[in-house]
Amino acid sequence: MQKNIVILISGGGSNMAAIVRAAERGRWGARFDARVAAVVSNRPGAGGLEIAGGLGIATAVVDHRAFDSRETFDAALSAEIDAHAPALVVLAGFMRILTPGFVAHYAGRLVNIHPSLLPAFPGLHTHRRALEAGCRVAGVTVHQVTAELDHGPILAQAVVPVLPDDNAETLAARVLTQEHRIYPQAIEAWLAGV
Repeated sequence: MQKNIVILISGGGSNMAAIVRAAERGRWGARFDARVAAVVSNRPGAGGLEIAGGLGIATAVVDHRAFDSRETFDAALSAEIDAHAPALVVLAGFMRILTPGFVAHYAGRLVNIHPSLLPAFPGLHTHRRALEAGCRVAGVTVHQVTAELDHGPILAQAVVPVLPDDNAETLAARVLTQEHRIYPQAIEAWLAGV
């Protein structure tokens, strides 16, 4: 039976596009029979929606600003996700803190990517913080989502060197290249384990 993946985005969708490209190359289809069933955003103008729509993937918007609480937003978001019966829910630049109830609903099948070598530098401004701390390496982590922000079992990590002339933007660009490589690989490994 084919496994559905739902990807949540808030912006341009570059990680979503990398995941879709990996799935479309047939890398997963032959071994896992999985597909990206839908891309959902909390922002109506998210550039990734246009990319997904252009690839023939169902898209939806659940605008967080239309809700008076995180709980009501998460309930509406869950209803949209559940309409696609996902085996896996993938956060790909989804910039909302999720409620414990939402996380519990998708326990064991909710993954995220974070632009640091967790547990170092959870939260925002990771590249700036790594530079300020004098780190010699930085990187990216794919992890299962738990109720604690940017924690949970680590599924994959990739390391990049911090160069002497780096700033937050140049470091972020090198880390993003690794994000596009390891997120599809981590999803493939997750699918292999279910």
